[in-house]
Amino acid sequence: MRKKELTIERTRIKTQLAPAAIGPYSQAVMVGDTLYCSGQIPIDPKTGHMVTDGIEQETIRVLENLEGVLTAAGMSMENVVTCRVYMVDINDYARINEIYARYFGSNAPAREAVEVSSLPRAARIEISCVAVR
Repeated sequence: MRKKELTIERTRIKTQLAPAAIGPYSQAVMVGDTLYCSGQIPIDPKTGHMVTDGIEQETIRVLENLEGVLTAAGMSMENVVTCRVYMVDINDYARINEIYARYFGSNAPAREAVEVSSLPRAARIEISCVAVR
């Protein structure tokens, strides 16, 4: 029996408002009304350098990068329905939450937050998200 090919229309999102992908992946992919954003680490898209001024500034940079991708797709943080937060030190959790709450407030999406042993480019935080129109 021959397998039926599934055709899904998807649009790659590419913007200078967030760092360029550092591997074989897209900054985000839109399928229908759903946007799947790749994880962002604290790279400043203007300089290409990592922000290393403490977990608060790193978290701000990551969320600003996600905002840039969302903007490029015609969305905002209001459209985010779920996030995944990866951190290398669970002791940073409370400080990450303080910054995170500024961006989402009472419209907070569903979320997972986990400690991991390491992240690309020795980042201390990475956040990905899914947004819906």
